Amino acid sequence: MKILYLLAASTLALTTAACGPQVPKARAALECPAKQGDLTRTSTAPDGKTCTYASGDGAEVTLQLVSVQGGVDSTLSNIENILLAGRMKPEEKAAADAAKGKLAGEAAPGSAGETKSAASAAEQAAREAAADTNAPSLDLKVNGKDVDGVTVEMKAGKPVVSDSESAVTRVDLPGIHIVANDNDDTAKVQVGPIKIDAGGDAATIRIRRDVRLRGEALNPERRGLRATFIYTGEDLAGGYRFVGYEAGGPKRGPITVAVVKSKAENMDEDELHRDVKRLVRKNGGV
Repeated sequence: MKILYLLAASTLALTTAACGPQVPKARAALECPAKQGDLTRTSTAPDGKTCTYASGDGAEVTLQLVSVQGGVDSTLSNIENILLAGRMKPEEKAAADAAKGKLAGEAAPGSAGETKSAASAAEQAAREAAADTNAPSLDLKVNGKDVDGVTVEMKAGKPVVSDSESAVTRVDLPGIHIVANDNDDTAKVQVGPIKIDAGGDAATIRIRRDVRLRGEALNPERRGLRATFIYTGEDLAGGYRFVGYEAGGPKRGPITVAVVKSKAENMDEDELHRDVKRLVRKNGGV
C-alpha cells in the first residue's frame, strides 16, 4: 500500500511540474497569409520578419517582428515617435488650412462630397467620450441651475457633483478620469487602460493591457501585452490622415506589430481593425 501511495505522489508531482508555466519559444518568423479579411498581402521579406498588406480602401499595413530594446514600453514609444515624425508645426498647419479654405471657397457649389474622417472603432469611441464631456452640449445642471462646468469627485466614499467657474468638466472617480475644456476645445479621458487626448481636429488614443500568453490561461503571471495606438489629424506628413499600430506578444520580445497608415477619408475602420487584430494575435501568441 505504501508503494501505491509513493507512486501516486510521484505521478502527481510530475503532472504538476508539466502543467507549470513554460516559457514559450520565441517566434522567429511571421505567418503572413495571402488574405486576411479585406487585407491582401503585397510583399514578404526574405527573413520572414516583415510583410505588407493593402486594404480595399487604400490602407497600408506593415506586419513585423520587433525586438524589445530597453523594455517593451520604450520600444512602443519609439514606434510612436517614428509614426508622428514630420508633423506640420501649428503655424504651417494654419497656413495650409487657410489655403484649403480658399480653395473650398472657389470650388463650384456641390462639387465637394461629404467625407468621413479616417478613424478606428477606438477613435470613434474617443470622439463620443469627448462629446459626452463637453459641458455646453450636456446642458449641465447642479441643484437645478444651468452651469458652464462640473466637477465630479469622490468625497468620504461618495461621488459629489459641484459646479465650476470655468467651462471645464472634470470627473475624478476610481478608474475614470476626464478633463474636457470647452475654452480650448480639448479633452483628456482615461478609463481603465484606455487613454484619449483630443483637441481640435486631432485625437490620440492609447490602449495597453497586460495579458496572458496563449496556452497560459492558468498562469497567475501576465507575461504578454496587447497595445493599440491611434493618431488622426490633418498635420501628418505625406498626406496621411490616420497612423497607428496594433501590437501583441511576450513582454520579453519579440513582439508582433502591425503599423497602419491611411490617406483615405472614407475607410471602414471597424473591418480594418478586426483584420489587423487577427494578424497580430495569430503571430503574437496573445
